[in-house]
Amino acid sequence: MKFLQRLGRSIMLPVAVLPVAAILVGISNWIKGTIGGGVVVDFLYTAGISLLSNLALLFAVGISIGMAKKSDGTSALAGVVSWLVVTTLLKPESVMLFMGVNDVNEVPAAFANVENVFVGILCGLIGAFCYDRFKDTKLPDALSFFSGKRSVAIVTAGFSLVLAAILFFVWPFVYGGLVTFGEWISFLGPLGAGIYGFLNRLLIPIGLHHALNSVFWFDVAGINDLNNFLAGTGTYGVTGQYMTGFFPIMMFGLPGAALAMYLTAKSTRKKITYGILLSAAIASFFVGVTEPLEFSFMFLAPVLYLVHAVFTGISMAISAILPVRMGFGFSAGFVDLVLNWTNPMAQNPWLIPVMGVFWFFIYFGVFYFFIKRFNLKTPGREDDNILEEGTEFDTHDVDQKYLVTGSRFIDALGGKENILDLDNCATRLRLEIDDVSQVDDAALKRAGAAGTMKPGGKSVQVIYGTNVQFVKDAMEQIISGQAEAPAGAAPEQTPATGGTAVLTDAPTTTAVKLRQPLEGKIVPLTAVPDPTFAQGIMGPGVAIEPTGDTVVAPADGTIGATFDSSHAVALVLGDGTELLIHVGIDTVGMKGDGFETLVEKGQKVTAGTPLLRFDLAKIHAAGHPSITPVIVLNNENAAVTFE
Repeated sequence: MKFLQRLGRSIMLPVAVLPVAAILVGISNWIKGTIGGGVVVDFLYTAGISLLSNLALLFAVGISIGMAKKSDGTSALAGVVSWLVVTTLLKPESVMLFMGVNDVNEVPAAFANVENVFVGILCGLIGAFCYDRFKDTKLPDALSFFSGKRSVAIVTAGFSLVLAAILFFVWPFVYGGLVTFGEWISFLGPLGAGIYGFLNRLLIPIGLHHALNSVFWFDVAGINDLNNFLAGTGTYGVTGQYMTGFFPIMMFGLPGAALAMYLTAKSTRKKITYGILLSAAIASFFVGVTEPLEFSFMFLAPVLYLVHAVFTGISMAISAILPVRMGFGFSAGFVDLVLNWTNPMAQNPWLIPVMGVFWFFIYFGVFYFFIKRFNLKTPGREDDNILEEGTEFDTHDVDQKYLVTGSRFIDALGGKENILDLDNCATRLRLEIDDVSQVDDAALKRAGAAGTMKPGGKSVQVIYGTNVQFVKDAMEQIISGQAEAPAGAAPEQTPATGGTAVLTDAPTTTAVKLRQPLEGKIVPLTAVPDPTFAQGIMGPGVAIEPTGDTVVAPADGTIGATFDSSHAVALVLGDGTELLIHVGIDTVGMKGDGFETLVEKGQKVTAGTPLLRFDLAKIHAAGHPSITPVIVLNNENAAVTFE
């Protein structure tokens, strides 16, 4: 699920380009249909269609940027390289040579439709993978020019050759199978129209909807619905049945879904969510370009996309039964509806807005219910640890207090120039400092640190708490110049948990009785080979030498934080007690290998609910102690015992 959320977030970059392209095309079509063509019309249309016709390439670039860790322009270049290699190898002219034929018409029709979003996403994933895996590659001195990031594009081309070879054999069978299936369902009347509508939407993520469209809209199987409607030469009451049902969905249904997603977005993210969804809803209504809306939830909440496909099929079947008939030249939006209102093949077009109002409320109600009931991660509801502030994919503002803390940490560490490298684990900042003597431990503590460790050399660790990621992100923004600390903001007063006050005035010891969260031998916290835990800097608790492989909730509560490396989890109990369960020492360096988070931030859990799973053998093989501290973050007088 985390992969799909990252993919959905990455897709928002190219999707954000589409509404303006759709509006340009819509305006040009409107002008052409009312007062005729001209240079201005051609200019607007060409500008808009240049983006829409290259949608797959935009996806290759956007995915390669968004899916790469700490991406830069190199990953984007890798995505373009992969796209160029794959699509050039599989274009009909190239395939003609590979097949040893002399006529391009002998090449399977599938290769004329290989430049689709599905291939774009695959190329983007290859680009991101090659960037992450090979950007630090070190080659012998003789080949040193190609070391590091210069090697990424070369390796990407190699992986893309493999992808192109696979698609060369697979793509024609898949495409041809869909064409044959489409020809079969064309004999099923309204039921066939419904099946077509369902599959049309369902196949959009992989670009194969074009295969079905060719059967019903053009003259592959003698239907030719689109051309017959525009020419007015079809059969009245029949022609248009494979287009009509899209109008109520595109003009009304999807905008209703957009409203539901906006109203269910987190309050801190409504502003940017509003901008994304409003522009996408306008494109869907006026021009019938639905990709900006559909891709906004397609991967973030796949169940909603399945519902959308079902609703489209139902709309197509109802429209065929009533009957209502309408067609389009570009897509099923308001512009085409107005332009074709008086077409001789149009039948009862006034029913389309009536059906549309019905579908608006259906989409709104169903999407709102599903999002709230199943906590779906639609735009504005993504997990905090999935997002990356300061990038094109940011969906919420960084809290000012983290900018304040980050700014003071930077000053206490000797300034921006003194910080060579910045990273974080579950509870602490891990830094490489140019001159360690400039680090002011007291200033760090006044700014909100629980403590400071200097393991040796240029390494410095600043212990903060489970919200350390947001401090690190704020520091990166300040260092890069993307943000400044708010003037006059109150100092951070939360040294132990990075956002939760430490209770230093508890008069007596507070007993915290828990279920043992992990099978193994209970040992004192002082046995942990890490002073941050052993000295109680993060808080009191106990530790476990594990024999099991699954961490379970030690009590009822809410997941306070999860981590990309999946080596720790934070839990807030019903009485407000905040726990951190940290599997192993320095296991953040394993980057999630051997770990699996089983819950999400904000999820309600009961005692015994599995929280994370790990591979004990991998931890030992990596050379890390597996001892697991269980600590209380917000009460220094707590005494943890297991029942």
